[in-house]
Amino acid sequence: MKNKFLMPLACLALVGGVVAAPLLAQSVSRITFAKGNDNASVKGTIKGKAYRDYKLGVGNGQTMAVSLTGSNSVNFNILPPGSKGEAVFNSSVEGRDATGIKTVKGDYTIRVYLMGAAETSGKAYPYQLSVSVMNF
Repeated sequence: MKNKFLMPLACLALVGGVVAAPLLAQSVSRITFAKGNDNASVKGTIKGKAYRDYKLGVGNGQTMAVSLTGSNSVNFNILPPGSKGEAVFNSSVEGRDATGIKTVKGDYTIRVYLMGAAETSGKAYPYQLSVSVMNF
């Protein structure tokens, strides 16, 4: 008797997972520096529970800085190469300016996202990221 009820619930959970996945869809862009520059800036908007990833290739022993301007509802994390979500910087805790981030060689991810009421407001929030990488 239990199996008659468990199978529809399992199917419903599976379908719910498939339906929910597009809500968390993300976009990925690569940040590159113009020849001779050690900095770049990107603008965008973020809405809902989606997040936007920016990939930045760096060398070993460089120093990275990231600054965010725009709505205070927008946040960013810096994820090191190979991260499964662990951040070396979290702007919602540490502020909107990350400086002195020592790097290892590889692609860092700067993840832009919303939290709290901003996630469910239905409003698009503009932002600008400024990134620099220096050799020391």
